[in-house]
Amino acid sequence: MRASSGSINPQLREWILATARAGHGVPEVLKLLKDAGYPPAQCRSAVAEVLKIPLSSINANTPSGRRTRAPVAPRTIVDGREVRVSAGMEAPIVRVLDGLLDKGECAALIDAARPRLDRAMTVAEDGKHQVDERRTSAGMFFKLGETPLVRTIEQRLATLLDVPVEHGEGLQVLHYLPGQEYEPHYDWFDPTQPGFAAVTARGGQRIASVVMYLNTPEEGGGTGFPNVGLTVTALAGSAVYFAYEGGDTSSLHAGLPVVRGEKWIATKWLRERPLR
Repeated sequence: MRASSGSINPQLREWILATARAGHGVPEVLKLLKDAGYPPAQCRSAVAEVLKIPLSSINANTPSGRRTRAPVAPRTIVDGREVRVSAGMEAPIVRVLDGLLDKGECAALIDAARPRLDRAMTVAEDGKHQVDERRTSAGMFFKLGETPLVRTIEQRLATLLDVPVEHGEGLQVLHYLPGQEYEPHYDWFDPTQPGFAAVTARGGQRIASVVMYLNTPEEGGGTGFPNVGLTVTALAGSAVYFAYEGGDTSSLHAGLPVVRGEKWIATKWLRERPLR
């Protein structure tokens, strides 16, 4: 691999894809390109184009670039349990986490949430919640630290992901029946929308999400990432973590329709600053 100028040649494109698929993160890919003699600006633009990530998410002030961290080790002991990464990818950053919750915790969250369920909503441009036809589930929110179980889960995620508890929004529990879904969407807030300042005034932009599966649907109900052809199966006690700092468009995702049975999930959104 040798440095060259001009558009991305097929060999370079294939090398970037192969290196990313082998498990190397964006900073590592950028460093390898720089070490091979590519100019830093060309490194950043090539990686952004090939991996389909926003150029703005790569910091021009450092040769290695910067994106949201994916700190979860393949096997991590946290809160007395082993959490395992069973699958992952780098664009977008996705980690499938097995063993995050046990059966008792899943059942207790469902029992606590069930009496408080209402039509699930989305965040409007002005920061208020609104009914959205793309989202047909029922849901509710816990306040930060509302119960001992909620506090335990929040601290477990903070330790595992190296993100302080106060950077997280309140835990949301959602319930889907057959045919219900959440159509493809982004969790980050669009900075081009007029209400961006309102929704980011408390805590700043969202940078990552954790979707925890509280039961295993009989059929369907996984989490799909259509831009990268990935579907994560909903399995009780597991979770999917995905990051999108800088507005990563490859993080487009959907709560796929439940075909048979029901689906219960708990979602945690993380912000760039403490949520006041």
